[in-house]
Amino acid sequence: MNVHYVMGFEQIGSSDVAEAGGKGAHLGELSRIDGIRVPDGFCVTTAAFQRVMAGVPSLDARLDLLSRVEPGDHAAIRTLSAEVRRAIEGAEMPGEVAEAIGAALARLGEQDSYAVRSSATAEDLPGASFAGQQDSYLNIAGPAEILRHVRRCWASLFTERAVTYRCRNGFDHRKVRMAVVVQRMVFPDAAGILFTADPVTSNRKVATVEAAWGLGETLVSGLAAGDVYTVRDDQVVTATVATKSRSAQAAPGGGTRDAPVEPRRQTQPVLTDAQAVRLVRLGRRIEAHFGRPQDIEWCLAGDDFHIVQSRPITTLFPVPAAGDQDAHVYVSVGHQQMMTDAMKPLGLSVWQLTTLRPMREAGGRLFVDVAPNLATAAGRAWLIGTLGRSDPLMRDALQTVVDRGFVPSLPDEAAGGPPGGAPRPAAEPDPAVVTELVRENQESVATLRREIQAVSGPALLDFILADLAELRRLLSDPRNMQLIMASMEATWWLNDHLEKWLGEKNAADALTQSVPHNVTSEMGRALLDVADAIRPHPEAVTLLRRVADEGRPGDGFLNELAGLPGGREARDAVQGFLDAYGMRCAGEIDVTRTRWSEDPATLVPTILGNLDNFEPGAGRRLFEQGLHEARRKEQELLARLRAQPDGEQRAQETKRMIDCVRAFAGYREYPKYGMVSRYFVYKQALLREADRLVGAGVLRERDDIFFLRFEELREVVRTGEADAALILERRAAFRSYEALTPPRVLTSDGETITGRYLRDDLPPGALPGLPVSAGTVEGRARVVTDMARAELEAGDILVTPYTDPGWTPLFVTAAGLVTEVGGLMTHGAVIAREYGLPAVVGVEGATRLIRDGQRIRVHGTDGYVQLLD
Repeated sequence: MNVHYVMGFEQIGSSDVAEAGGKGAHLGELSRIDGIRVPDGFCVTTAAFQRVMAGVPSLDARLDLLSRVEPGDHAAIRTLSAEVRRAIEGAEMPGEVAEAIGAALARLGEQDSYAVRSSATAEDLPGASFAGQQDSYLNIAGPAEILRHVRRCWASLFTERAVTYRCRNGFDHRKVRMAVVVQRMVFPDAAGILFTADPVTSNRKVATVEAAWGLGETLVSGLAAGDVYTVRDDQVVTATVATKSRSAQAAPGGGTRDAPVEPRRQTQPVLTDAQAVRLVRLGRRIEAHFGRPQDIEWCLAGDDFHIVQSRPITTLFPVPAAGDQDAHVYVSVGHQQMMTDAMKPLGLSVWQLTTLRPMREAGGRLFVDVAPNLATAAGRAWLIGTLGRSDPLMRDALQTVVDRGFVPSLPDEAAGGPPGGAPRPAAEPDPAVVTELVRENQESVATLRREIQAVSGPALLDFILADLAELRRLLSDPRNMQLIMASMEATWWLNDHLEKWLGEKNAADALTQSVPHNVTSEMGRALLDVADAIRPHPEAVTLLRRVADEGRPGDGFLNELAGLPGGREARDAVQGFLDAYGMRCAGEIDVTRTRWSEDPATLVPTILGNLDNFEPGAGRRLFEQGLHEARRKEQELLARLRAQPDGEQRAQETKRMIDCVRAFAGYREYPKYGMVSRYFVYKQALLREADRLVGAGVLRERDDIFFLRFEELREVVRTGEADAALILERRAAFRSYEALTPPRVLTSDGETITGRYLRDDLPPGALPGLPVSAGTVEGRARVVTDMARAELEAGDILVTPYTDPGWTPLFVTAAGLVTEVGGLMTHGAVIAREYGLPAVVGVEGATRLIRDGQRIRVHGTDGYVQLLD
């Protein structure tokens, strides 16, 4: 077999990552683009790397040790990676490899200076940027020095930061290979970075150029600031000229040196506007070639731009595919549903088949295009008023888009209607409708469970598709929206009028404690009852503590429980809870998420927390205390109103609204409960089908079905054929999506708009948010991103990105709540009010800005959080 240890750029393309690494493959592609100047060079291929590694003594043993180190064990990583690097740097260069490199240098010029740059096979790829993880060396001259620096590049595959990065991101140390780029050195007047999309706002129409004198290493390394230009539509929009006191220059003996910039040039612009525009045009050409925004390193020698590197920008949130050039404004569905995590393809498609309005996908999330609403005065007023009342950040983000004139205006008759086209209630509904709707939903789910058991194969997918139509019918029943809107409007009425009449802020919060028919808050109290059933049996409690300490997933502990004294009663209590609520979990709108019935161990830390933090009978007492507080508050408010002139009429109106909100507020949680009940039935049936497909060799693993859209899975079941490469690609894409933070609002230009709180009434350093449950509480912050790892004690304040119904069991222990997303009527707010927890939601960056264990004060009435230490 003909092994290539060296490949010239002209031999390399995007398909050669395995041989040339990410950087090398990109440089080969760049050299093919008309009008793009790339300094000549070649790649020392991964075949050379493997040839040398095979001769490094004890390398396999060291890599075995490294592969077993935990990502957080920095001391072990530092020691082992240093040993690997020393071994590689001291390795003998085989004669055939050295000859191949020498021949390539002879063709380009042995005495010239070169950049010697690492090019790992997992570097500069669409799903993960390894930029800065390996080393590069500039101004290296002479064959011996170049060979030495090639070895140093190979060794840099095992720097502490590179090893840690791979550990955290699931990359196998053995499977990552290293090529090395050897490229003729350019000695530029200026150099810098070009982002073809704005790295701050993600706007794809705005390019950002950073420029510095000399080699630009001060910019790349972050040691000094350069000039910054933003360019849009061939115009420099802004130009910020930095004071550039230092620059990187080529050192006479090789390498680089830090040099002072002469005073007159320190505040002189590095680029003219014309040069910045010309550079961005080159960047757009490169972007078009690669098909996505690029992070480009450039040099300017004389008046010629040279491109020395280009990689995809991996931090941008993707833009939904629209298929046209119109202006689109996308609102995040996840922020409305209190579930902003990435979803797998099957979960996305099942949710789309459930919902009543078309949704677009991007970054593993779903968005609704509200541009038709924003195009008219009436549509804007309705949309911003409706979404903005529950989420001020959403209101500000949408208003920002409107104020810019991003969406062309149309006459009011062209206005898009409300999502789902749901009418507002004409009259207060009958409370008996709640019981009727719950009964109808329960009967429908029971029918589904019974009938789906006999269906398999293609008929199963057809059956589920037909049942999704039944689910949509239940969700779109006008009585649903009548009950929910009656509760919301009564809440708004009470808060507005009682603040106006009595100066009472957020009065509805206390009035909605312990309302009837709230299936989610009942679930939280039911888990307290489970703790009561386990409490008398010490051996059962000991087993649960062992399960929690070992992090043991699954349901095996339930069988162990049955064999212990009192364990059968403990197991039956857990199983009874699962029978009622086991279809729930965090992120439950994604049908692919692991349900509590599938992994009951997820609940064990919460059960233990209930055992440690509550006395027997706490579930009943919490409900009674909330009911007592609601009644007391109602009597107090009505008495204060009656004491006013015309107070009797005000009291009667207020009493009617209190009765309304208490009758219907609890039902708001039921439609989703009915939906996830069906989702779990679907999932169980689909997993049975997946097992059949695995047995037939169609799929490799049962969870492969999660990475197929529903329609694709239907075709796989029908044909018995699956695209394994597509499934692998989807898995990799999902991993990359998990690292992204979805914006509240996203435009078709790619700009992400988060919104701002327009407030000037906060104490210094306070974090603003939306007040959703009144009261003030001070305590220890517990920053939790995984419910299964939550360890709350009485008095702790739960701080988390979001809370959907699957988080409710933690609410009974928490003294307060802070979330990064949410609105007045989203799940976390409703349950916090019912449990009487002070809560502030929509606190941007809460899990980053608040440290776990830090003391904080939550102002649930005024909507802000104070950091106390």
